[in-house]
This record gives sequence, C-alpha cells and structure tokens, in this order.
Amino acid sequence: MQLAAFVRHLADSLAHWAVRPASAHCDTNDGPAVTDGRRALDCGNVNIALKWVRPEDENEVRTAFERARRVRTAGGEAAVLADQWFLENLVRIHRAGEGAAYDGIKPAGTVIPAQVRAADEALERGTIEPLRGLIDTARWDELEKRFNHALALKRFDTNDLVAARTYMDAYVAFFKYAEGHDHEHHHAHAGHGHAAGGCGHH
Repeated sequence: MQLAAFVRHLADSLAHWAVRPASAHCDTNDGPAVTDGRRALDCGNVNIALKWVRPEDENEVRTAFERARRVRTAGGEAAVLADQWFLENLVRIHRAGEGAAYDGIKPAGTVIPAQVRAADEALERGTIEPLRGLIDTARWDELEKRFNHALALKRFDTNDLVAARTYMDAYVAFFKYAEGHDHEHHHAHAGHGHAAGGCGHH
C-alpha cells in the first residue's frame, strides 16, 4: 500500500474509533499499555509492547508495529497518525485477548479506582503501604502474598517475553484482588501491568 493511501486509511480508522466511548479503565492514553506502546515505537523494540498480548497474537502486533515504524519516517502528521494507529491496534488486540470488546482509548487523566492507583504506587515504591486502609483487614494477608509475588518478578529483561508475561500474571492477580475480585484472573493481560521508562531491562 502506498504511503498516502495508508495514511488515509489510518485517519479513517482513528476517526471510527474516536467516536466510541472506552469501557476499560486500563485502556487510557496515559496508562501502562499505551505507555509501553509508545516506548516500543521510540526504542524500535516491539518486545516492550508484546507482553500485553497473547503469544498467538504476536504476529498481528509485529506487523502493525513494522508498518507504523515505516510510516513514522515520513514525519509530521503521518508519524502522529501512525503512532496512534499502532497504539489503537495494540490495545484492541490486548482487549480481544481478554475476551472483551474494544471501544477506543480513554483520554489521559481518566479517573481510575483508588485501589488500582494504590496498587501501581505500591509496586513502584516497593511497599504495600499505599493500599492500607483501602482493603478490608480480612483480605490483607492474601493481598500481601500477591504483592510480594509480583514484586519478586518485577525486574525482568524486556526481551524475555516469558518473564515479562509471568510478571504480568502476578501483577494482575495482585491488583484484581485489590479491586475486590477473589477469583483468579482469566488471562495474563487482563489489566494494568507496570510500565517503565527506557528501552532496556524493566
């Protein structure tokens, strides 16, 4: 597909998504999936984004990534559209892996539950204390167990997708429980995940 035609296709696709309200609080423009998608594009390393999708969906994300990177070289509006198109596809494929509908990416600053915000802060700081007072005492022991498991897996090699997805399994189990869901999560990438800056190791 020629560049001009592809850019028109990107614009049409984004216009279609933009009018639909988003439904998943993890799918925000300043959330970890989109942040990792941007890092992948900037670093030229698709592995940064691939932990958000199932192994069987990797090829679709790789193809979208390669096309977006090619269009990026044109600069200007084409680069902006290419980036947004890749991010929309990354989140869409991520949502499909959950068995959930995709309704677009929410704007930055969208309010998320206090427990989710505190769970992210807890892993960032390496202490469970941000969640204290937000979780019933009877649930605390299990929450702490899940927190410690996720924290132990946090430092993984970006290019080790098995380790990255193992961490995300643990993270999702932790924050789902923090939100009040007692059952085990149904998929490794059902929620936030923990984004980090840079292009190397987590």
